[in-house]
Amino acid sequence: MVITFTCTPYAVNCKHMKPLLSEAVIHRRLAQLALQIDEDYRGTSIVLLGVLKGSIMLMADLSRLLSSDLRIEWVTLSSYGNDTVSSGSIRIVHDLDADIRDRHVLIIEDIVDSGLTLGWLLAKMRERRPASIEACVLLRKPHARGTDVRYLGFDIPDEFVIGYGMDYAEKYRNLKSVYVLEQ
Repeated sequence: MVITFTCTPYAVNCKHMKPLLSEAVIHRRLAQLALQIDEDYRGTSIVLLGVLKGSIMLMADLSRLLSSDLRIEWVTLSSYGNDTVSSGSIRIVHDLDADIRDRHVLIIEDIVDSGLTLGWLLAKMRERRPASIEACVLLRKPHARGTDVRYLGFDIPDEFVIGYGMDYAEKYRNLKSVYVLEQ
């Protein structure tokens, strides 16, 4: 789904932000994704694997909409520093606790920027031999490459976004909507 917005910019803590996706728009799309996920996983148990910290809002909201039998797990990866550009180097900060062998795994990710992080995580998790592995991503930028996303919220422009779990130097994760951070 491609979204085009024209909004009035405003400032928060000396950073200019332009609204991109409202809380209502996000929740409508999550309800649609939840129906699709429940249909696809009907009769099976799934492991929702959230990528911290950015997916925390998405994981909380989506998991409450699902009627599937599920287990929630977390992994913490890092590919960003205190800037608006990915460093390109991925590291595991905290690995998941559960054994996912022969389990259906759905990775929950806030955003696919270049595709590097999600592609890397999918490859690492496939080594653990799950019964299946898919990804649910809220936002995807145009230059995301080499990564299949089965459940996608929105395609967005190639701009730095914050809010709804996504941050700038660990700030703004708590915003209920998604904003473009203008430099």
